[in-house]
Amino acid sequence: MPEASRSEAARVYQHFREIFGGEPRVRSGRASRVRAREISGSEPFSPGRDPKPLADTIDVLSHQLGWSGPLSQHEVLASWADIAGEETAKHSEPIAIEGGVLQVRCESTAWATQLRMMRTQLVTEITLRFPGAAIETIRFQGPDAPTWKRGPRSVPGRGPRDTYG
Repeated sequence: MPEASRSEAARVYQHFREIFGGEPRVRSGRASRVRAREISGSEPFSPGRDPKPLADTIDVLSHQLGWSGPLSQHEVLASWADIAGEETAKHSEPIAIEGGVLQVRCESTAWATQLRMMRTQLVTEITLRFPGAAIETIRFQGPDAPTWKRGPRSVPGRGPRDTYG
């Protein structure tokens, strides 16, 4: 058959036959079904065919994909009230986890100081309850201070430094 008159599919098929070799093996229908059943392990009432809980499957999948660490870290952020206590959680909020450091913003500097004294206890609690989170320490921040660099009270120039000296 001339090259121009063959369809592209026929040319691709011929090319693959040349690459992968000879004639395709022909199997009988019954033999292929029996072989497929042996490979898949899909025999009724065989061991390993019991249903598994969905939670176990999700745990295995998250571990295989490497999600267990980030999921544990988000679980720490979500359960801050259980870790630190209800009263403490009202006055503090976990912000982020970066490089093994949990950052917590506090309502006031007094609360930040109080939580700094509880740091060892909190890190121990987190390590015991969430070992996959890999939190090594906690950084407590006070409230954000107002900035005078922008807004109605800002002035051009060096600011208050130019009045001293």
